[in-house]
Formats: sequence, structure tokens, C-alpha cells
Amino acid sequence: MDMTDTSAMLWTLLFSSIGMGYFVYGKKQSNKVALLCGIALMVYPYFTSNDYALVLFGVGLMAVPKYIRL
Repeated sequence: MDMTDTSAMLWTLLFSSIGMGYFVYGKKQSNKVALLCGIALMVYPYFTSNDYALVLFGVGLMAVPKYIRL
């Protein structure tokens, strides 16, 4: 990812921040799905170069804890 691209940096910041929230929630509540989605939300933006894929994958990961309960 070209870090001079402003939109990619803002999307990365947004999804990483949401991922941190999921991570903290999952750790405190012992919710493994939220914990793993939080880790994934914090890490995946660094490996995604396309803005559309970044947004779609981020929204998908944010929806996973709502539909999967372990």
C-alpha cells in the first residue's frame, strides 16, 4: 500500500480503531469471535492495497460477530 494515499490511510485508521474496540471487548467479555475479528481488523489493512477491497472486507469483518456466536 502506498502510504501517501490519504484515503487508504484514513480507512486503515478507521478499521484499526474499530478493531481495537472489538479486541478489548472480546478480551473483557471472553468473546473469541469479537477478539479474533478485532485482531483481523487491526492487521488486514496493511496487506490490502485496493480501497474497495479494504472497505468491503472491513465491513464484512465488522458484521461477523453479530451473526456468529460461539
